Amino acid sequence: MGMMRLSKCLVSLLFLVALSGFTHGFVMSPHTLLNRLSQNSNYYLTTEEHWFDQTLDHYSPYDHRQFKQRYYEFLDNFQVPDGPIFLKICGESSCNGISNDYLGVLAKKFGAAVVSLEHRYYGKSSPFKSHTTENLKYLSSKQALFDLAVFRQWYQESLNLKRNKTGAENSWFVFGISYSGALSAWFRLKFPHLTCGSLASSGVVLAVYNYTDFDKQVGESAGPECKAVLQEITELVDRSLESNRKELKKQFGAAELEIDGDFLYFLADAAVIAFQYGNPDALCTPLVEAKKAGEDLVAAYAKYVKDFYVGTFGVSIETYNQNHLKNTAVNEGNSDRLWWFQVCTEVAYFQVAPSNDSIRSSKINTKYHLDLCKNVFGEGIYPEVDMTNIYYGGTKIAGSKIVFTNGSQDPWRHASKQTSSPDMPSYIITCHNCGHGTDMRGCPQSPLSIEGNAENCSAPDAVNKVRQKMIEHIDLWLSECKGTGRSSL
Repeated sequence: MGMMRLSKCLVSLLFLVALSGFTHGFVMSPHTLLNRLSQNSNYYLTTEEHWFDQTLDHYSPYDHRQFKQRYYEFLDNFQVPDGPIFLKICGESSCNGISNDYLGVLAKKFGAAVVSLEHRYYGKSSPFKSHTTENLKYLSSKQALFDLAVFRQWYQESLNLKRNKTGAENSWFVFGISYSGALSAWFRLKFPHLTCGSLASSGVVLAVYNYTDFDKQVGESAGPECKAVLQEITELVDRSLESNRKELKKQFGAAELEIDGDFLYFLADAAVIAFQYGNPDALCTPLVEAKKAGEDLVAAYAKYVKDFYVGTFGVSIETYNQNHLKNTAVNEGNSDRLWWFQVCTEVAYFQVAPSNDSIRSSKINTKYHLDLCKNVFGEGIYPEVDMTNIYYGGTKIAGSKIVFTNGSQDPWRHASKQTSSPDMPSYIITCHNCGHGTDMRGCPQSPLSIEGNAENCSAPDAVNKVRQKMIEHIDLWLSECKGTGRSSL
């Protein structure tokens, strides 16, 4: 999300340097655009690729197929031989390296090695040459957790071989943001003997069928004045869509979005990113000013969408096109179809309009989402939300030694664990631009602030206080399993 203008060229350059071409689009992934980093070395601790032979189906005793899974390691701060190992989980995007966020600071502090495994199917870690619905059947959080467990064991054994040791165990700690934050919490839940603890930054552990709290939070984060303007724009757009569909879509540069629901999701997401990634003023200031000046609000919003969301931020409009989502070609830089498959089978997070006082159009409803799942993936694809929550526990997760953190303005925080329970502390960082992954990313959350710099957060002390708590928990839990690398059960 970022600044409006130093000059348009300079800001665009800053964004392109900080962000890569990854975007999910509607039912915007919690992680969307957080990983959009370039190959610029300043933004990564390392981009050197390594490869690991991973099992395709961890649940079958008969299927022994494997695929190549990409990973990274950063050993500059590692206190050989007994330092801790930080496992950073890559989520629903191409994993192009280990980003230089606050984890780099923590690695220095604890003398830790950092390793990061790319999520199956994403980036260069696809088991197949085509992403047909049939081929996607091994894409799930459950398989991904086993990937992490098998990789963790293999990496530890590889380290021992290099040191000519047998059975040695470093102390491991797992980190993740957003969906990978949920994976971090779930890994500690399912494999407590393999990690001393976990950090679930904006960890969306609760699968939600109709996620109306998402839109409600956007309204709260916007504040009364900006919220009212956004609602007025939605009314005007809905009205214009009835009478002037083609010209309206052209006005937003989105004529290719033939399905009205796709177009309306595009417009809704354009507003969401301002709050999700710590740039609320980029959206609200020009719209409120346009309202006060009596200007055309739809035109003002179209300018924001084209200049900022598409132009500066670099979102591709085709991301919202269901015909694009049907494309089964394997594309390292495009994960839209993959995340939608997980949405349509496991977690839903259907960002439907609330029945009252919504920001987004009421046409973004449950039927729209279910129709999309059917249209893109075929009959029989349906999100098993209840099963996901039964398996992991949702916000009643029965884990231990997991830190949950969330930003106050982030619409995804209502799918996270926001209250503390024994051995699972939860912290909410409250500030004007504290959004998704603030504890690890600083402010704004996108583009990347090197080492998670919090100076541009409206309340840096709020971020630093939570970081200090994180350090205390990590220090304690590492010390409790030091020498074994395993937590007591």
